[in-house]
Amino acid sequence: MDMLNRILVVCIGNICRSPMAESLLAQRLSGRKPDIWVGSAGLAALVGRPADPIAQTLMQERGLAITNHRARQIMRHDILSSDLILAMDSEQQRLIESSVPVARGKVHRLGKWGDFDIPDPYGEPRPAFEWSLSLIEEGIKGWESRL
Repeated sequence: MDMLNRILVVCIGNICRSPMAESLLAQRLSGRKPDIWVGSAGLAALVGRPADPIAQTLMQERGLAITNHRARQIMRHDILSSDLILAMDSEQQRLIESSVPVARGKVHRLGKWGDFDIPDPYGEPRPAFEWSLSLIEEGIKGWESRL
């Protein structure tokens, strides 16, 4: 996995999990791999919507701003041009692979190395976001050593 230039993080709405994961992963990789691009998109994106206020607050508490994030729909081009696609659960992985079969092999769960899915906190109170975020952080740690 040495030739990774583009990593796409995917969830459903692209306003909770994937913007948080995108921000954290970009921060973690910035020092070691300054040329890497990290982005995010949604399978059923709430296009144009900002990140959920709770997600924004949690990121702000970690010194990361996702206030400029706007949700966008994943496109075939995104899948084809990404070197690694990280989904939040196996169902999302399956949907991406079935929509673009040549993507098989570069689509994985963010929680692959710990064998876990990351639940969607959308519409839930802050503790649900904190739980999802803790799993996102754990998932990123698992990938970090492999990138």
